[in-house]
Amino acid sequence: MGMLDGKVAIVTGGSSGIGAGIAELFVAEGACVIIAARRSSEGEAIAARLGANAEFRRTDVAEEAEIRALIGHTLERFGRLDCLVNNAGNPGHMVSIADTVTEEFDAVMAVHVRGAMLCMKHAAPIFLRQRTGSVINIASASGQRAGFSGHDYSAAKAALIHLTRSVAGELGEAGVRVNSISPGPILTGIFAKAAGQEGSAADRTAETVRAVFTRLLPTVQPLPRPGLPEDIARVALFLASDAAAFVNGQDIAVDGGLTTGRPFSVGVADRAEIARALAG
Repeated sequence: MGMLDGKVAIVTGGSSGIGAGIAELFVAEGACVIIAARRSSEGEAIAARLGANAEFRRTDVAEEAEIRALIGHTLERFGRLDCLVNNAGNPGHMVSIADTVTEEFDAVMAVHVRGAMLCMKHAAPIFLRQRTGSVINIASASGQRAGFSGHDYSAAKAALIHLTRSVAGELGEAGVRVNSISPGPILTGIFAKAAGQEGSAADRTAETVRAVFTRLLPTVQPLPRPGLPEDIARVALFLASDAAAFVNGQDIAVDGGLTTGRPFSVGVADRAEIARALAG
């Protein structure tokens, strides 16, 4: 038996990266999954590969009418909804606050915060009627610590973490759980997208980024390897399942210890350098 046998899930941003990994694992664990994303060819290919229990639905989470249609289609198709994964995202902009473009800032907020809010808004009546359900918002380590991403992306993810807590306080009263996951550096195409590459081409660059992460992470992250989409998918599976029946309003960092603090050995090396300076 799978951990999600008989459950129905929506995964936004499911055409690549973390979303695709979550959709794949959910289907493997027995769920019927609606993959919602803007890129039709990639989404349809993933749904076809995952089989009869996966379906693609083109959706732009920045458009409320499309979200309403997505939720309505899911209810009409399956009669219920057990899990909503708000994973859709767009890259931020690593620029000075003085150089921030208002329209770009608004576009990041529209997807990461407003889009997640709208998905919860339209899914909530189903969850409240059922008196059960799980919402999983994919946030970021950038929402907990500054300096990892641009101002727009960091602010959006911080807002999403707190929106998660706020909605959890309401829906929890009806037995509906709302939690978030904060990934650290994960090998996906989002870094290439931030550099201006087109989506499909960017998705093929994940392995290229591995070499950069391998060089940079040992000085800032206790577990020095970069994360993989399946690392996030496994935590999402737990939160979607009955195993997490008493978990609500939490943000779970899946970041190799990035937000915990620097590796101990780095601190030891720093102290040794200070000692050498004093001795000299």
